[in-house]
Amino acid sequence: MKLAIVVHGRFDGFDLARALIARGHAVTVFTNYPKWAARRFGLPDQSVRSFWLEGALSKGLHGLHQWKLLPNLDSKTHSLFGRWAAQALVKEQWNLVYAFSGVAEEVLNCLPAGACQRWVARGSAHIRTQDQLLADEGRRLGLPIERPTPWMVAREEREYQLADRIVTLSSFARHSFLERGVPPERVLLIRSGVNSSVFRASQSAVLARQQRMRSGQPLRVLYAGTFSLQKGMADLTRVVEQSDPAQVRFQFLSNIASDAASLFRRIKHRAEMLPRVAEQDLPQQYAAADLFVFASIQDGFGAVLAQANANALPIIATTNCAAPDLLKEGETGWVVPIRQPGAILAQLQWCHEHRSELAEMVERIHREFLPRTWDDVAADFERHLAG
Repeated sequence: MKLAIVVHGRFDGFDLARALIARGHAVTVFTNYPKWAARRFGLPDQSVRSFWLEGALSKGLHGLHQWKLLPNLDSKTHSLFGRWAAQALVKEQWNLVYAFSGVAEEVLNCLPAGACQRWVARGSAHIRTQDQLLADEGRRLGLPIERPTPWMVAREEREYQLADRIVTLSSFARHSFLERGVPPERVLLIRSGVNSSVFRASQSAVLARQQRMRSGQPLRVLYAGTFSLQKGMADLTRVVEQSDPAQVRFQFLSNIASDAASLFRRIKHRAEMLPRVAEQDLPQQYAAADLFVFASIQDGFGAVLAQANANALPIIATTNCAAPDLLKEGETGWVVPIRQPGAILAQLQWCHEHRSELAEMVERIHREFLPRTWDDVAADFERHLAG
């Protein structure tokens, strides 16, 4: 089949494209990554069409907006990218056009219904659910919080209406669409995969982790991802402040969002705060950790969860992500409610007090791990497309 993936950035679009190509499909990725950058993720040049100039512009404008130097200009950059992709797509015939939300409207409007399958990928919950959760979080904390603009909310809702199918990555995200009245047959659940050959823990790493746990030294608790209010950093900050450093020590691999800068300052001397690292450097960081924590208020999936699970890390994560799909309660980790730092603290206390059981859990996760590969994801795409 001839497939187009339209992605503003990378997200999981590159991994999916690579897997579909390996299964014999003709895939073209329309992205604002330069071809040389896409090549680093295994995409051949002939499969990439790049609007790299928009990518550079978008990255620069976003950085200036994050630090309040410019207003949000997504309405300009996303529309520009969408028009570019639409103009290229109409020149060819496709079996499926898979466009990521936020840049899909122009693409969907240029492709008449019935010309091909038109799917929208939504990497988070329904945008109105996301916005409501973030608005509630801002009110709870009394802090300004980064939220989708009214322009983006309206745009994405038009995209949902235009699409033949909406692809979500977790049960939480899919349910948010059903709650908003979208018919179930239009909302697909296709969980992301993980490159297990990269992220799977070695036996020596598992043994070293078990030895650390049984030694009584402080458990090493890792978080990787953006340090933002959306990611639950208000709650995780309280967890760090209320934890006993003789029992647990925290490491953050994070870029700091402007809405959580004050929280970062509160704990920067109580936890190891390191810059976010490239994906290829994450496996060694996972290997050096004992537990992984994910306190997100809203996340469509949480790729780091699948990576940490592949590395045999017990995980403590909230309901509002892919954790309920990925974890077996009490066997591979624990799912806690959002906005409940006490629940995270209680679970960390249990881990400290039951180190032998925790070490056995690590061994069981490693032994019984069943990877969901990107080939599995591509096979799911084929099945849904055929159906």
